[in-house]
Amino acid sequence: MAAPLPLPTTRATPRPPTPAEAPAAAYLRSVRSDPGLLRRFFLRLPKGGDLHNHLFGAVRTEYLIELAGDDGLCVDAVTLTAVVPPCAPGARPAVAARTDRGFHDAILRAWSMQDFPPDRSGHDHFFATFDKYGLVASLNQGRVLAQVADSVAAGHQFYLETMVNPASDAAARLGDDVGPDPDLAALHAKLVAGGRLDRLVADARAETDGVDAEFRTAARCGTRHPRPGCALTVRRIYQAFRGETPERVFTQLALGMRLAERDPRFVAVDLVQPEDGAVALKDYPLQMRMVRYLRTVYPQAHVTLHAGELWTGLVGPADLRFHIAAAVRVAGADRVGHGVDLVHEDDWRRTARTMAARGTAVEVPFTSNAQILGVRGAEHPFDTYRAYGVPVVLATDDPGVSRTDISHEYQYAAATYGLTYPELKDLARASLQYAFLPGRSLWRGGPARDGYRPVAACAGRLPGTGLPPGTRCRRLLDTSARAAVQWRQETAFASFESTFARGRRRGPHPH
Repeated sequence: MAAPLPLPTTRATPRPPTPAEAPAAAYLRSVRSDPGLLRRFFLRLPKGGDLHNHLFGAVRTEYLIELAGDDGLCVDAVTLTAVVPPCAPGARPAVAARTDRGFHDAILRAWSMQDFPPDRSGHDHFFATFDKYGLVASLNQGRVLAQVADSVAAGHQFYLETMVNPASDAAARLGDDVGPDPDLAALHAKLVAGGRLDRLVADARAETDGVDAEFRTAARCGTRHPRPGCALTVRRIYQAFRGETPERVFTQLALGMRLAERDPRFVAVDLVQPEDGAVALKDYPLQMRMVRYLRTVYPQAHVTLHAGELWTGLVGPADLRFHIAAAVRVAGADRVGHGVDLVHEDDWRRTARTMAARGTAVEVPFTSNAQILGVRGAEHPFDTYRAYGVPVVLATDDPGVSRTDISHEYQYAAATYGLTYPELKDLARASLQYAFLPGRSLWRGGPARDGYRPVAACAGRLPGTGLPPGTRCRRLLDTSARAAVQWRQETAFASFESTFARGRRRGPHPH
């Protein structure tokens, strides 16, 4: 085995800007001390896709409060949890929040991180929000998706992978029915016997059909005045709940992977809920083995895993030693979500090198890492991953709960780690390169290692060159969903950079 690489004391020299990028790069340097102009720059910056996004956690909290009123729901006055009517003693109609500002703001704080003290651990408050407003989101999934899609498009992104769990109650019942079995192959055989898992897949697809129909209506897709989210490419990741019984977790994982192979709207599975929960910690090795086994059954399904969303003081030292490594080397994850405790793990350099060699990207949502774990700045392994050549993509996680957006995540990265415009541009490119979209890439080789160089078919003909794509390049764009979205981003970059080249010294307008 090769000797461990030393951790670099300084980050690698960023690539120099191309002539087309130079004016934008110079402008960014010139406004770093002006918060207003800097915010405008990042609002307009093309930012690829969001690959780590929980649908119910992404929706704007004010919109959830509005929906609760529309649905005639009640809000428990003590817990501030949305409940079905009629309103019992101690509960108020949610619609009252429209006229009672104090009531509205109390719900806002309970359902999000609004006004939460930044010097306190937000872990418990963050995770408690979902049960408080979950009923509202579950009753309005299509409308929630429309609002989230609009916000992603407004952030100048072109792709969204969002986490959902259709037919989750039926999956829990099926898991309970088959019961536990340490033989994973036998457990899977019980699930598929008599077509039970296939019926679950059909239920999930039917539920998704209903969500999509509601989305199209809410977003006015196909009309003369569609909302921005209609133009967004959306795929779903099935989330399994790691805090439940082994048979339930296995059933949810099997359902998600079967969906990913049979329905193009689904691309992967993930494990969610607090990684530091008692059951999640106890069953973590077993759950990694579950994923490893199911990958042999469903080889076309992708896997991204919340792993390493841990920190000192939250769990004991033993639980900081192996989670990312197990997600990568045991479960064979294609991507890792969070990955914050990297340098606390045993032989972490080997894990980083393995991720780099395999192209296993890490999804980094800075704001939620700070709110949940208290990890910021130099404590975060962002620069460490990049120093070892691990692909890094910026993400939002739960922007509705966090009260943030993708533009803030990019601006934070630039300010905290001194990123240049070319580095920011390549982070945005990475979010599409390592997405779970089908088809060939616009880029050749391993871009995280070798840089973003177009494939031969499109060399010299990227947007901004003045040359249209030739026959071979057009064929690639017509047959590859991945390349088509990447081309949209490159077109947006060419337009963005041209505003600086024309000498608009105040930079592009955010809208």
